[in-house]
Amino acid sequence: MTIASAALLLFLILDPLGNIPVFLSLLRHLPQRRQRVVLARELAIALGVLMVFLWGGKYGLDLMHLRQESVSIAGGIVLFLIGIRMIFPPPEGLMGELPEGEPFIVPMAVPLVAGPSGMAAVMLMGSNDPGRLADWSLALLIAWSATAAILFSATYLYKWLGSRVLIAVERLMGMLLVAISVQMLLDGLAIYLHVAPAA
Repeated sequence: MTIASAALLLFLILDPLGNIPVFLSLLRHLPQRRQRVVLARELAIALGVLMVFLWGGKYGLDLMHLRQESVSIAGGIVLFLIGIRMIFPPPEGLMGELPEGEPFIVPMAVPLVAGPSGMAAVMLMGSNDPGRLADWSLALLIAWSATAAILFSATYLYKWLGSRVLIAVERLMGMLLVAISVQMLLDGLAIYLHVAPAA
């Protein structure tokens, strides 16, 4: 996997366009200056969480005695479920009911930006090829920067594109995530079936 393909995968998982309506609804009661402060804080927290999972994922897997293919299969399943919810969103929204007031960590940083699928993806990258952690960090920074740029311009994008276009783009991203998740699942199964001892 190249840095560009890894950055694209992470960008799809972070789903900034799909998060725009949720973020706007969470921040609508705050003054505009405070909205930017909260958004910057939550994005920084999300980046920190994802970096921890990227750099510490291999040690976490070793500590829990988990094999890499199990993370690949689990990550594929989680991505598949997220993709399906993006294509067919439930009435209460992608992440369910959200609390009122100024958000702190939950739900903006976690799980809207740094969700379980993102954590699983960066952990898988770090554990599969630990010698390229610098490359994966750069890919994560690229995806995070693009996500931050989109979310900071959320108000303008929402007015310019409209809710219908954003919904259509989110569903297209959901279809891409479903395809990626199936590939992750197949890769994990292929590795498992290859290394599993004969019965």
